Amino acid sequence: MFNSFAQSVYFAPRGKGRIMHLGNDLAQAYLSPDDQLVGLVGDAGAGKSLLIRGMFPGVTLTNDDNGINIRPLPVLEDAEHNEFNTHTYHVDARFETAFTQPWRLAEAIEEALVHGRRVVIEHFDLLADHLEIDADLLVGIGEEVLITRPGVFGPSPQEVADIVFKSIRYRRMAHTAEDLITKILWEEGLEKPTYHSDVKSGFVLQFEDKPGFDFSELEAKVKDIIAQDIRINFHDDKHIRVGENIYSCQGPRIHVKRTGDIENFKLVKDLKYDPNTNRYLLAGLVGTERSQFELSHN
Repeated sequence: MFNSFAQSVYFAPRGKGRIMHLGNDLAQAYLSPDDQLVGLVGDAGAGKSLLIRGMFPGVTLTNDDNGINIRPLPVLEDAEHNEFNTHTYHVDARFETAFTQPWRLAEAIEEALVHGRRVVIEHFDLLADHLEIDADLLVGIGEEVLITRPGVFGPSPQEVADIVFKSIRYRRMAHTAEDLITKILWEEGLEKPTYHSDVKSGFVLQFEDKPGFDFSELEAKVKDIIAQDIRINFHDDKHIRVGENIYSCQGPRIHVKRTGDIENFKLVKDLKYDPNTNRYLLAGLVGTERSQFELSHN
């Protein structure tokens, strides 16, 4: 069958629920029952495991952010016994290559595929050269989520990795700036956003009621915190630590290390009303690669 699908691009959301929901949407739109080898590429903390949970509900992750590690690795153990009891296996290549030679992992994965099983591999770029076949479906997550079916002419896992590893810095900057705004609004008792969404190299805050605060003043306060270069740390799955203070956060692993790492922050002070949702939208941007959103509002 002729397949003309090349690549689709989505904004990479922030927050556990939104990433898993996107994973479910990707599975519905792109995953075929015949897909056996699924690769994911992206930096640590980008959201690969959450995408997998959304795409493959019920799959057992062999290691996760809570420090749960399944030993021995199921696909390796089943390959040794030549008895594959699981339909879908998960492998974190970065973690597993610390214990097992890449060629040995590749052999076990290929054995599972021969037996009609599916294998989902995080950090697929680290194993690609040791596998004799391409991924049926390749997903990269950085600032955006790229989903493609690699062919003879690419894209290669390394090409996808080059894109997402470079761009995730904008997602981290945008998320940190977004949380700084929410922090200021909360501390000053001002209107807080009800929902969050995305634009390229930025974010959108959605308000049920038209906010009455001064946008220029809010922007100046965020820039002041950025200038202070305050340390940002992961606290737990629902909180970050900004300096000595702890704040609620839906994506605590997607942040810059210090507020001073946020580049060229600005608010787009053209507040928009969305009649479809009855919400007021306020956008913020970071970095130097300005989006069409900003160009169309200047």
